[in-house]
Amino acid sequence: MTPSLDGSNLADSDTAIALLVVAPNLVGLFLLWRRVVRPAARPAPQRLTAWTAPVTDFLLFLLFGILGGLGAGAVAGRILEHFRRFDDDVRLLAAGAALQVGVLLGAAAYYLGIHRRRPWPAQPAAGPAPSIWLSGIATFFISLPLVNAASLAWQGVLNLLGFPVEKQAMIDLLIYDHSPVARTLLVLLATLGAPVMEETIFRLGFFRYLRTRVPRWCAFLLPAMLFGAAHTSLSSFAPLVVLGLVFSFAFERTGRIGTTMVAHGLFNLNTIILILSGITN
Repeated sequence: MTPSLDGSNLADSDTAIALLVVAPNLVGLFLLWRRVVRPAARPAPQRLTAWTAPVTDFLLFLLFGILGGLGAGAVAGRILEHFRRFDDDVRLLAAGAALQVGVLLGAAAYYLGIHRRRPWPAQPAAGPAPSIWLSGIATFFISLPLVNAASLAWQGVLNLLGFPVEKQAMIDLLIYDHSPVARTLLVLLATLGAPVMEETIFRLGFFRYLRTRVPRWCAFLLPAMLFGAAHTSLSSFAPLVVLGLVFSFAFERTGRIGTTMVAHGLFNLNTIILILSGITN
């Protein structure tokens, strides 16, 4: 979920804009300079261990996740048939939640049944791992100016080429569905379910497996592009690719998938706040 900035839709309150848009982006630029760009921050330590398992293990990881998601979705569909009182949006979101839980259960089954039997490489000697909360918050702020810049540039490209700039379906649902149940489910999916599931698949799965097997630029770009494409929104594709790249860099540097899960959840929560406040669409 990524917002698109549009000057015509900014709220009248300059204070709200400063607090919700300008200040976080300035914090992000400062942290980007301090932790990434300035000479003292380079070369950055890499705490992420290599995934040395054979390709069959990676394919099993994907298969377990897919089967878990499909199985949970099928079970949820049968259960939801008995709850006709809920509207279609609530049923759709509940099915989405079941899918996310199923994917995570499949990944957990793979880890408990196969992955833990493999020898686990030692953690690289790069100092103690940072707190997932502090590093996740820093990653969230760093992502903001990069994603917003990509969003503005990408919208300009789409407008130039004559493509319509459409919002993600979830954003439309957040704006136009006033059902408390639907909105609550959507917020939970966006801030808890999606970050955990997507980071497990795209960073812990695709990125970590590809990182030592293909050129480094490809290991970063391919999972980020899959991440962007998975959201099925042309107007959000490029910003989400940039977001995926930021998360992969953070995962590589910290070696902790919790860092990107926290950052991802905060990013989605920030988007929800901006949409509901009327500052972005």
